[in-house]
Amino acid sequence: MARINKVEIRHVRMTLKKKIKHASHDRATSDSIIVVVHLDSGQIGYGEGVPREYVTGESIESALACVKSWNLSEIAGSPKTYAELVNRLEAWTPATPATDLRRIQANSARCAAEIAILDAFSRHFGLSIGDAVGLSSVAEKLNQGPPERVRYSGAITAETPFKEKISATKMRIWGFRQVKVKVGIEGQDDVARLKRIRRRLGSHCDMRLDANEAWTPAEFGTWSDALAFSHPSAYEQPVAHENVKQLGEPRFRTPYPVILDESLCGMVDAESAINGGFGEIFNLRLSKCGGLLPSLQLAAKAVESGRRYGLGCHPGESPILSAAGRAFASRVRDLVFLEGSYDRHVLKEHFGTPDITFGYGGRAKPLSGPGLGISIDTNQLDSMTISREVLENG
Repeated sequence: MARINKVEIRHVRMTLKKKIKHASHDRATSDSIIVVVHLDSGQIGYGEGVPREYVTGESIESALACVKSWNLSEIAGSPKTYAELVNRLEAWTPATPATDLRRIQANSARCAAEIAILDAFSRHFGLSIGDAVGLSSVAEKLNQGPPERVRYSGAITAETPFKEKISATKMRIWGFRQVKVKVGIEGQDDVARLKRIRRRLGSHCDMRLDANEAWTPAEFGTWSDALAFSHPSAYEQPVAHENVKQLGEPRFRTPYPVILDESLCGMVDAESAINGGFGEIFNLRLSKCGGLLPSLQLAAKAVESGRRYGLGCHPGESPILSAAGRAFASRVRDLVFLEGSYDRHVLKEHFGTPDITFGYGGRAKPLSGPGLGISIDTNQLDSMTISREVLENG
């Protein structure tokens, strides 16, 4: 039996190839917390979380403090099997402040710790981290199975008209079946933008629009009418979280499905959407939802309530979260959309091998090998590390 005997906690900053801009934020770098778990049997596991104050209320500092306060060795124990470990981690619900009514303000920290633990122990047992999907308590509620090829969607952010034309043309040439387009950015003419983009994507490409909380419920109705010519398949987070419940009212309903993103970070959010009659699609992002296992539980909740789900990502995720997302997506079926593995296209430098960036048309194979299925270049990781702390005995 193996046990955690050391934990590293890192603040890592990655530089993006170009600034990513949307209605809520724009960034040229991406900050993550990375947890490194060492087992006394020699295996090492890596996990990542992407704290975003405008999503879960977490900062880098608060997420680091969370991980530091946890005894990961005690949480993981000395499991005799991988199934026992999965069972222990499913039962782990970190405490959050009493003011955190949504119970989400430790999610990115939990994600980083959970993936690191799963990575280390799956290597110890000679398994893939993705094997946790079939061992989870909700496996029978989901359409899941052995790893299969996946297909990611493309994304077009707010840029100059010329660059947007180039991006849309590339998406078509590269054979993407699905593309997400950012809308609602101040100073942008979305009608003109979507005319240009739709013309170049072609009529057969599934295009969903992500407003990142840009509109009021009434404005959402107005804009959905104005942009109907572009034939969007869905609108992602069209209104701010504090207004999202109003989308359950008949006067604010539109013909388009709503994807909940910032308003879908945990089970409290899911139950609120189900009870309020809004949010037809759940956007599961591993970091904002607390990790792989909580995301599986949210997917099962979506199925139970007749909703659908997709797997999203945070801009600037490292290969660690890319690999964890691949493990999830290659085993869980019925994803409405899949985002992630943008590594080479988004990051100036990264520290994972092999390169797991998606290929033509967003296609990608399941990762082979134990754990996450990637190796970490520790020298490259060190060069991106802002701070590092080592906790002996977990």
